[in-house]
Amino acid sequence: MRRDYDSFTNPNGLGVCMEGEETLFNVLESNLDTGLRGIPVGTCQTSYVDPIEGVHYVGYPVEDLVNLEEEDVIYLMLFKELPSPEQSEKFRAELALRGESLPTGALRVLESLTPGSGHPMDWLAIGIMALGTAEATGDIRSDSMNLIARMPELMARVFLLRGGKKEQLRPRKPELGLVENFVHMLGIEGEEADRMNRVLRFFFILHMDHGGGNLSTFTGKAVASGRASIYSALSSAMNALSGPLHGRANQAVLEFIQRIGTSDENEVSSFVNAEIDARRPIYGFGHGVLRAEDPRARLLIGLGEEICPDEDLYKTVKVLRKITPDILKERIPKISNPYPNVDLGSGTLLHSVGFRKPDYYTTFFGWARVAGICAQILDERNAREGRGTPIYRPKYIPRNQPHRRL
Repeated sequence: MRRDYDSFTNPNGLGVCMEGEETLFNVLESNLDTGLRGIPVGTCQTSYVDPIEGVHYVGYPVEDLVNLEEEDVIYLMLFKELPSPEQSEKFRAELALRGESLPTGALRVLESLTPGSGHPMDWLAIGIMALGTAEATGDIRSDSMNLIARMPELMARVFLLRGGKKEQLRPRKPELGLVENFVHMLGIEGEEADRMNRVLRFFFILHMDHGGGNLSTFTGKAVASGRASIYSALSSAMNALSGPLHGRANQAVLEFIQRIGTSDENEVSSFVNAEIDARRPIYGFGHGVLRAEDPRARLLIGLGEEICPDEDLYKTVKVLRKITPDILKERIPKISNPYPNVDLGSGTLLHSVGFRKPDYYTTFFGWARVAGICAQILDERNAREGRGTPIYRPKYIPRNQPHRRL
């Protein structure tokens, strides 16, 4: 069911900004140096996060979309409606055509990097920038479509070149679709490929967008507001995503689950309590906006019943989901959200279908987010009757700077 969402209430209680109205926000001292948390700076047409119901794409709850083809959800982001069968076929054909080649200049940049060096997110950001350096058209719509279409091959090359396995890359087949093309180029076949495609498509759709204010999206839009290329903007967004407080959370959650090493409820409870005593984070729980369990967590953990119901890591995830919220509510009474977030189950599913190196998990997050960020940048470029949004320039208040003279 589609839901219209035409209002935004600031969680700090500073005011309400209604569609079609202008409401002045009073910025208080307590709002400064908080990372702009809760301060409205613009509008978003692609998605929003309801504190209880979770992520919606263009008004649709994400659970209504998760079993669609990933290209159809990208179409929704770009055009604000789901495609007809004819529109879907035409859109997929355009992506396939644009994905038939990768500029040789970009390939040389990637091939010049030393296998095993840096984090995979470094490679992804460099790869996106290399694509722009080699073949940017200057047309933001065309460049966005080219980038979206070429991401599967860029991802496959990052995986294999960084791993020193260049010779294992199979010829591209963009007509298979975005996720299937990536899995094909890795050389995965048969039932293993089917399981991988199922998980990656699910992951891809659930992570495609998350409102306009998360760090990576905000960074991409801020860079694009200066009329930088889509490649510069998305490379910057990937660098923002690479930090441990943002996109690397799914990597941290899997490593956390592996440390637990058991699905016995008493032992898991003891582990969680010990982490709280040591003032270490309980990974996979909490959210900056949500005040209930993230529907994406429920969907991914539900997919685990299909993909890996008997695996030890998945059993640990189920126990964490069952017992941890009550522990957090008891031990941290002021906690605003003790419930599972999307990262609780995502790493375990990626691990179960063959991706055994957690430091690559954020690249999947980045790949999925490319389409959503491109769509938001296109919206901002077309705002104000085609004039676009102004360059981002938030105000900073001088602090502890007395007047001085030499």
